[in-house]
Amino acid sequence: MARSQETFGKKEVRNKKEKKRKDKEQRKQLKKEQGKKDFDDMIAWVDENGMITSTPPDQTQKTEVKAENIEISVPKAENRNIITTRTGRVNNFDESKGFGFIIDLDTKESIFVHINDCLEPLKVGNKVEFETEKGLKGLKAVKVKPIS
Repeated sequence: MARSQETFGKKEVRNKKEKKRKDKEQRKQLKKEQGKKDFDDMIAWVDENGMITSTPPDQTQKTEVKAENIEISVPKAENRNIITTRTGRVNNFDESKGFGFIIDLDTKESIFVHINDCLEPLKVGNKVEFETEKGLKGLKAVKVKPIS
């Protein structure tokens, strides 16, 4: 007499897979039924405060804006920040490496300086006048010259 090739463990695995498949099919069917929404349910409105709402705005509160009054451009040169010279003190400067740092006397921030941006040789403790520009990792001093 031959024994059945299907063991209890194999039956259990097959039953679990079948149950999983049926559960997935039920979830899919449930999603289909609930997922059908009307287009009007998907529309969102923005009120005068910039908040998203489900009610349309009141048309009586509508204001007219002329297109020529909207400014889209780069600000004029007189409105931009003008670069001014700043004063500071050389905190440390390594001539062999060619760079150092200046402490701004007004803001007390540390600003990087490279030997190529110096107009005259610098020494630690010198009071200097300089301009700043944006460097790779932050502010960078340029046009650095010692003040006597």
